Amino acid sequence: MKKYTILIFSLVLLSCSKDPNSLIKHLNGYWEIDEVIMADGSKREYTYNDTVDFLSISDSLTGYRKKMKPSFNGTYTTSDDSESLILKIENDSLHIYYTTPFANWKETVLDATDEKLLIINDQKIKYLYKRFEPITVEKSNSK
Repeated sequence: MKKYTILIFSLVLLSCSKDPNSLIKHLNGYWEIDEVIMADGSKREYTYNDTVDFLSISDSLTGYRKKMKPSFNGTYTTSDDSESLILKIENDSLHIYYTTPFANWKETVLDATDEKLLIINDQKIKYLYKRFEPITVEKSNSK
């Protein structure tokens, strides 16, 4: 009976894991950090962000990440700085390898949907992003 329980548990666990290839299509676009979960389990919520991350990934699984500062008229300002990236699927996980002139590092995509992105780094810090929704201010026609 114990063997069957372990077998059933293993099958359920495997069927619940996401295919790393299915996560890739959700990565492109503007992402706003929502919450950081530290390795010890403590959390920091972000109610306001003055910058958002823009991810651009090509069909060759290469691209870049850039910090963007949104404005109220729907445009963005940024510096020329960006982080080159390469996506790789290793050990049934989607990894993002970043490169700048100053450092190289890896993050693992735990989950990605149209609205949410969850990433963990080598220090076991989890970053929960939400899709950025631009704030637009309409001009009033009153005198």
